[in-house]
Amino acid sequence: MLAPVLPEIGQQTGTGPGVAGALVACFGLGQLVGYPLAGLLAQRRGASWTLRASLVLLLAGDAAFVLGDGLAVWFPARGVQGLGAAGLWIGVTFAILEHWPDQAYQRVSGALAAYSAGAIVGPALGAANGIRAPFVLHALLTLAAFLPVLALGAAEARARFGADRSVLRTRAFAVSAAGIVLIALTVGTIDGPLPLHLSGRLGQTGIAALYVLTAVVIAAGALFAGRVRPTTALVVAAVLVPAGVGFVGATDSVAPWIAGLAVAGAGLGLGEAGALGILLAAVSRERIVTAWVILAQMWAAGYLVGPAGAGLVAEALGYAVVGAVPLVGSLLVAYTLRSGSPRDQD
Repeated sequence: MLAPVLPEIGQQTGTGPGVAGALVACFGLGQLVGYPLAGLLAQRRGASWTLRASLVLLLAGDAAFVLGDGLAVWFPARGVQGLGAAGLWIGVTFAILEHWPDQAYQRVSGALAAYSAGAIVGPALGAANGIRAPFVLHALLTLAAFLPVLALGAAEARARFGADRSVLRTRAFAVSAAGIVLIALTVGTIDGPLPLHLSGRLGQTGIAALYVLTAVVIAAGALFAGRVRPTTALVVAAVLVPAGVGFVGATDSVAPWIAGLAVAGAGLGLGEAGALGILLAAVSRERIVTAWVILAQMWAAGYLVGPAGAGLVAEALGYAVVGAVPLVGSLLVAYTLRSGSPRDQD
């Protein structure tokens, strides 16, 4: 939702892609802190409590954007929303592990497609003129989200989630982590400095429409990922993602931007589902907590580094080079896939 609003924030504050990237990165910082806290809450109180607390934090961030004014308010507000988003992801995935442990990969793929559906709505909200209006609309949707969360019943048997650090030494975890870093770097690049590049040809509504289209493709990629092997999905993503982002940054007209973001979007949907599926296939839910939380923190770290790094790259070398940021993640995926360890357990 924030991406179409970034050019307006830049105009009002007189800032460029570096500040835009840092504002997006604040969300990742909030997530980095929020994931272990949410994991602890989910273990002690269950998924439902985690989801409710997360929605409250999202509402608090919305209120700061609606009632506050200026970067001094907006930066911490994005951090608070990052905390809420972290809890939302942990709550959703732990609910899946509680209720449908035998269908975890397929259900998580479906959840990722649902996240992508939300990513369709998000840019559409961002098309509302100005800075405050999109956050008012987001707050209304967040209030509506309380209804299904409140209706979420308890699992037939309470799941016992345990911490197991030995999972972190497996090849499955290494490959999954590399895949998540690739996805986070890419999303951070697309959400951070790239909208300022697109604003050369598109207004706030046009950028929102382009991001809606991208989200549709991401959703399709996530759904398709459930039909192929997780490793296959991740390998294809490692090729598509940097190619798509690089093409967008290197071109200056709308048609290639549409094509490039469609390619990157397909890779994002495939890659995130594939990365998570590799871990789910190798680790039982009783052992997954530590690995799952750390994997989520690595996503947050990538989303922290991605927009900030891509913003600095864009300012120093131009938008044509921003594809190098997700390329780092693709190289990491290739390295972990080729490098086995004597302690591999998958």
